[in-house]
Amino acid sequence: MEIDVPRARAETEGVGHGIHLNAAGSALMPRCVVDAQVRHIHDEAAHGGYEACQHAQGQIARTYAALGELLNCRPEQIALTDSATTSWQRIVRALPWQAGDRVLTGEAEYASNYITLLQLARHLGVEIAVVPSDADGQIDVDRLADTIDARTRLVALTHVPTNGGLVNPAADVGAVTRAKGVAFLLDACQSAGQIDLDVRRIGCDFLSATGRKYLRGPRGTGFLYVHPDWSDRLEPASLDMRSARWTAADAYTPQPGARKFETFEFNYAGVIGLGTAVDYALSWGLPAIEARIGWLASTLRRRLDRIPGVTIRDLGRDTCGICSFTLDGWSAEAVKAALAEQHIRVTVSERAATRLDMDRRRLDAVVRASVHYYTTEEELDRLCDAVAELAPASAA
Repeated sequence: MEIDVPRARAETEGVGHGIHLNAAGSALMPRCVVDAQVRHIHDEAAHGGYEACQHAQGQIARTYAALGELLNCRPEQIALTDSATTSWQRIVRALPWQAGDRVLTGEAEYASNYITLLQLARHLGVEIAVVPSDADGQIDVDRLADTIDARTRLVALTHVPTNGGLVNPAADVGAVTRAKGVAFLLDACQSAGQIDLDVRRIGCDFLSATGRKYLRGPRGTGFLYVHPDWSDRLEPASLDMRSARWTAADAYTPQPGARKFETFEFNYAGVIGLGTAVDYALSWGLPAIEARIGWLASTLRRRLDRIPGVTIRDLGRDTCGICSFTLDGWSAEAVKAALAEQHIRVTVSERAATRLDMDRRRLDAVVRASVHYYTTEEELDRLCDAVAELAPASAA
């Protein structure tokens, strides 16, 4: 199935308000996602939040089922959260760390994740080992295998970094971790919704993701996959009356499966919006979405690369819908501001977001243009024309 771009755009209000090339930040929601949330908010206003939640039990259950279809897992292996970072931290904080344990990660690790690892190192004596990148810029799988030892408790990998189009070889990493008997946490924050994800094929034990990026869901939504082998081996650092049952005055029992990683309070309009967004993505088909996004991004890189002064900064043997670049004589922020004047919305990825990778490449910031399947070639042309107009000039 190919993407019907005119239909997709007709169902997306935001395409009429400028050129949106920030899907990796927060993509444009389709109308069905907006409408689903608004209906639930009206129900809350009319009947109360608890009552509206009862009315929506079928829709809430569908969110779990849709995410299971998206990842090729069972609904009970899914926990809902408010963000990818919350999902990621709930797993990392639940692992029974001891001083001297090791966690392995890559050079493209995201700032929020790495700061949590630094906290583990500072407070618990956990050792962080960064696996170098290979010649293509992705995690070196052979070096990873050689680095895993008896003290290694976790491999934490960002699938797609925030600062470029690199796609790390998650399934190859999963093959290594399975063979070595080490837990594998995949941060799929940027890949969920643009890459066809199958947790069985990837071989990850845990996967964290958000709704607001390529899934085109609402902000404040996230989810977590937990492999059943781990469901009863971990206890979250913080439990409440949803994640555990108070069974006696001096006793509690955590919920089975992934639901122990949830807490009581939810924005149920967001939960329903997330499920609607996942169903919308499934209706197009993730292979078709991945193919369309990949083609658009490759086209954009080729066109930008022809512009004097532009340097494409994406790494990896495999790439995705994020295109990062710099322009000689211009700061990334200045490029972003100049494009905004022409109603072209991109963003900037700064050194602090992926410090290990940016330090290694001596980059302070890059312009990040991230396409989605509703992006058109004409919009790519307008971006490239606007960048080309800036190229001969010089600004701080």
